[in-house]
Order: sequence, then C-alpha cells, then structure tokens
Amino acid sequence: MKRTVPLLITAFGGFVLIIAYFIPATQGWGETVAIWFDVLASIAFILGGANLLKIHLKKMSDRQSGWGFSAVTVSAFLITLTVGLAKVGVHPSLNFPDYTWSGSYREMGSPFWWLYEYAFKPLTATMFAMLAFYVASAAFRAFRAKNIEAILLLGTAFIILLGRTFAGVFLTSWLPDSLSGLRIENLTVTIMQVFNTAGNRAIMIGIALGIASTSLKVLLGVDRSYLGGGED
Repeated sequence: MKRTVPLLITAFGGFVLIIAYFIPATQGWGETVAIWFDVLASIAFILGGANLLKIHLKKMSDRQSGWGFSAVTVSAFLITLTVGLAKVGVHPSLNFPDYTWSGSYREMGSPFWWLYEYAFKPLTATMFAMLAFYVASAAFRAFRAKNIEAILLLGTAFIILLGRTFAGVFLTSWLPDSLSGLRIENLTVTIMQVFNTAGNRAIMIGIALGIASTSLKVLLGVDRSYLGGGED
C-alpha cells in the first residue's frame, strides 16, 4: 500500500490534468489538482529545508572537510528565512495601515529586498561570470578539427564569433551589394535564423517526445524511481 497508493494518486492527478487541458468542461478538475500540487510543493519545500539543515549541521558537527562552507550555507538560509517569514523591516500597506505585517516583504528598501539585490544577485552574477571561463576552456577542447563534424563546428563558431565583432564587419565590407549575403555579419544572421533555428526545433521536438514518453511511464506506473529504491 505504501507504493500502490502514491502510484494511484500520481496517475489520477496526471490524467486529470491531461483531460482538463483538452476538455474545457473539466477545467475545474485541473484547477483542483493544481491546488493539490501547490500544497504538496509547500510540504516539499519544508522537507527540503529540514534536509538541508540536517546535512549541513551534521557536517559542521563532525568537522568534515568544507564544514565552513556548510556554516555559511546554514547562516544564509536561516537569516533569509527569518527575514522573509517575520517580514523584518516591512512597512504596513496603505490598505491596512494598522497591521504591521500587511506590507509586502519584497517591497523596495526592505531587508529581504536588500538581501536579494545586494547579496543573491551579485553572487549569481559572479557564478555565471566564472562559468564563462569553463565554457571557454571546454570550447577550446571541443573546437579541434579532428573530423568533418568538428571542422563544421569550428568553422560555424568562427563565423558567428567574428560576425559579432567590428573586425568581422570590416573584413567583408568591400563586397558589393550583389554579394551582400556573403558578408560575415549577414552570414551570421543566416546561420542563426536558418540553421540554428532548425537545429533548435529538432532538439525541442526530441525533448517533447522524451517528456511525453517519460510522463506516460510515470502515469502508468512503469517508472517508479520517484518513490525511492526498490520496485515492491
């Protein structure tokens, strides 16, 4: 029963959402199931936060390697959670001036807004800035003309990168208007709008088919990995 009931609930909820999407008369069913999902997602957030605290507090207690990072993680989590839930520094809204917590915790100038704007966003920008170096390193290793496919990849990437710079525009600016399609900046546009779009569509179609097949496996109870280890 511990595995059968969750399987039945998952299948029921999934099929109701599918039916509600195609049959307008059943849209109310879909909205009800969506509310169930929001409730379960809220519980999952609580469990996720508790699991985060459990793992990192144990790491700090055992003084494992990198426990300092765990201390920073726990501190940031608790501070953000406290500021958000307690609405620290939030001003009352104009509609309910007598209630201190009636204001939005995300209003400009609030402590929660400050944490997001001056702590979270800079850290996110830093992370993506560091990823640029990893992408450049991976591109250097990948762009090696070992075969025809690699040559096409290298040539296309070179045209795109050169077409985004002033040097690329200058190199082919001498071509007449009758051959304007061969200018690097125009080749870049053609590659992005034609070949890149076609590739993206093919990838998205494959992703959609994969999502559909995986969803059917979950709804029909073939894939039970979300229930944990074991099949019984």
